[in-house]
Amino acid sequence: MIFLRTFFSLCSILLLLGVLPIRPALATEPKPDFTIKTKSIDTNVTLDAKIKADAALAADCLTEGKAWAAKNSADADKERKQDPQMFRNGAWSMERKYETRSVVDGHYVSIVRSDYMDTGGAHPNSDVNTILWDSAANKRISIRPFFTETADGGATMKAMVKAVLASLTAEKKKRDAGETATNEWFKGVEPKLLKIGAVTLAPSTVAGKSSGLTFHYPPYAVGPYAEGEYVAFVPWETVKPYLAPEGAKTFGGTRPKGDNDGAQ
Repeated sequence: MIFLRTFFSLCSILLLLGVLPIRPALATEPKPDFTIKTKSIDTNVTLDAKIKADAALAADCLTEGKAWAAKNSADADKERKQDPQMFRNGAWSMERKYETRSVVDGHYVSIVRSDYMDTGGAHPNSDVNTILWDSAANKRISIRPFFTETADGGATMKAMVKAVLASLTAEKKKRDAGETATNEWFKGVEPKLLKIGAVTLAPSTVAGKSSGLTFHYPPYAVGPYAEGEYVAFVPWETVKPYLAPEGAKTFGGTRPKGDNDGAQ
């Protein structure tokens, strides 16, 4: 007993002196901003701190998230009534997260919206989409104002698609998945603003600027489920010939090394 007291006293002294490392507190998941929990479903919606700091943006995301959760809850209740066996292992589990990707020029906020869905199938499913928010106008916008034209099949969109496919092919090679860099898997990536992929503004080494566009693809979009999500990067220089005045003002610099774009 005396030995144990002496041992713990010595450890305390060593911790104070910095000889022994102090174990950091475990990171905790942020508390959901909205939850529905029933016998049929357990679903959460979570906004990150930067989003919650902007009241209009937070309200916009939460309204959308609540509608998504409510629809899934109604669908789960309907399925439970029709086939209770689908819930033999418990309620469906779903989660939607809104996370800030970048803030450019002080008011263009790029958000990645990630969905996780486990409905008791062979494996959980996930999805990813994006939001581009203008905090000066308090509304969602598209990338159209940054370019002189974004017509379907036009020069801008063709240049973007070419760069996207090159980026995806390079990433697949890094993952030893080059055999799926095929037209069959890439056929969904079209030179159309609504078909090319969910887009965000990438951060830059120059403050207040964007280094280009990042396009986000969920599992199955451009490769088998096992390959997970993909993110394609298009440097702003690639589309420089097609930039409108607002685009020329917005883009510049290079992509920061180790940029966390959510790629799996």
